[in-house]
Amino acid sequence: MTGPIRIGNASGFYGDRFAAVREMLTGGPLDVLTGDYLAELTMLILGRDLLKDPDRGYAKTFLRQMGENLALAKERGVRIVTNAGGLNPAGLAAALRELAAKSDVDVRIAHVEGDDLRHRAEELGFGNQLTANAYLGAWGIAECLDAGADVVVTGRVTDASLVVGPAAAHFGWARDDYDALAGAVAAGHVIECGAQATGGNYSFFTQHDIAHPGFPIAEVHEDGSSVITKHEGTGGVVTTGTVTAQLLYEITGARYAGPDVTTRFDTLSLTREGPDRVRISGVTGEPPPPTLKVCLNALGGFRNETTFVLTGLDIEEKAALVREQLTEALKAKPPEKVRWTLARTDRPDADTEQTASALLHVAVTDPDPKVAGRAFSQAAIELALASYPGFHVTAPPSDATPYGVYRASYVDAAQVPHVAVTADSRIEVAPAAETLELAEVADPELPEPLPDGPKRRAPLGSVLGARSGDKGGDANVGVWATSDEGWRWLAHTLTVDEFRRLLPETAELSVRRHMLPNLRAVNFVVTGILGQGVASQARFDPQAKALGEWLRGRYAEIPEVLL
Repeated sequence: MTGPIRIGNASGFYGDRFAAVREMLTGGPLDVLTGDYLAELTMLILGRDLLKDPDRGYAKTFLRQMGENLALAKERGVRIVTNAGGLNPAGLAAALRELAAKSDVDVRIAHVEGDDLRHRAEELGFGNQLTANAYLGAWGIAECLDAGADVVVTGRVTDASLVVGPAAAHFGWARDDYDALAGAVAAGHVIECGAQATGGNYSFFTQHDIAHPGFPIAEVHEDGSSVITKHEGTGGVVTTGTVTAQLLYEITGARYAGPDVTTRFDTLSLTREGPDRVRISGVTGEPPPPTLKVCLNALGGFRNETTFVLTGLDIEEKAALVREQLTEALKAKPPEKVRWTLARTDRPDADTEQTASALLHVAVTDPDPKVAGRAFSQAAIELALASYPGFHVTAPPSDATPYGVYRASYVDAAQVPHVAVTADSRIEVAPAAETLELAEVADPELPEPLPDGPKRRAPLGSVLGARSGDKGGDANVGVWATSDEGWRWLAHTLTVDEFRRLLPETAELSVRRHMLPNLRAVNFVVTGILGQGVASQARFDPQAKALGEWLRGRYAEIPEVLL
């Protein structure tokens, strides 16, 4: 039986720790190093880059990282697989070849293309878009590696494909080895966000030293099972908790659909194998759906904002006054949308001015940059000597900035080319031969309820972990218990109605709950809470990153046996 392939991650987003590539290459043995640079917002950023320079559209950070580390990767025998190509994988591959030649590093560089549908957006019914990218799968990456590539650059593939592709090439998996592929998807999903798997953004962070967490590694085996770990001696921690948190991140229900396989997250099991080693096993897979998801970004208009500081007494009255005054000042040509938010961060009898102050935030959007620009921000500042006592703001007047509108669509997989491009060949990847229409998995039966007993009012986070994030305009909140008794209480207590009560922002929205007993977890999908996606900045926390922590901070009657 072939030994495991050791696949590391050195980037979870465009802007992650620059030194992570070198840390991973020098920290211990690796076969493949991956980097995930793309997200819905990143695609918008790269789209705007392309408007300025048609030779760009890729993650420039990665090119600089390779300038420092390409020779080291070659020396260590580590292959590189990354989606840093963004909207221009061919351009990044060409830049890497130029870099390699200047550095006298003998490497073979390949790229994967076909995901970019911008020039067919109208034909495919998407309308005029700044970006339009289908999520490709792992087989283009596998073809590049089979052809001998040392570095593989892709555009918009699924994040987990960066792990699935190398594993499929290493073990020679077939297109219908669904269980193995699904296992690799689970491993890829865990390590795709970098240090989030090693203690970063972790609910119980106070239990571990995570001042400088190492980046994660997936040791993927031939049957698709894996061990999540990190280089010995690096910071952070890998536990069943950190792996659970990342498995729950930005998924919906039990079926996790991808272009190569539908992964059943309700089948996997986690086992602690030792310090900083957690095994994922038992994952089953099903055929992929017949369509590919498409990430669409359009320019939505222009936005601006001002934050008024309200201090001391009469906070509500001060807010009402400045709101009335600014509305009147903008009456001649009001912005298309105006959104006010009053954050009562003030405390009575405060011992510092900051803790005596509340924040009144006003955000505006409009198709006209002049209306959302100085016409708005200057009008706010002109009130300075004629409004509430103690008037001041957190920033000077500013011009409007463009904002994006994200939406997801779907396209028949057969309509999307998937091409592996090496130095001397172009290899067409055929669509999946077998597909399956997705259907919701019925929730399993509830576990036995926890026996009645004394309760104490305490924050949910005393006994529950959570991780949350965005999927377009929707938010996902995964919540897990740390014990079997906690799971019995969680499953019966944190219903959709209770979730809505605890988080009033969700009260009027569609909320769905999915149970994942193997993880002692439930996952909530909140539809529409993020408006038109992160780029539209529709709420205070536009990517819902802290929604789960807000939930953990809410108080409930918790059985004392759990506390």
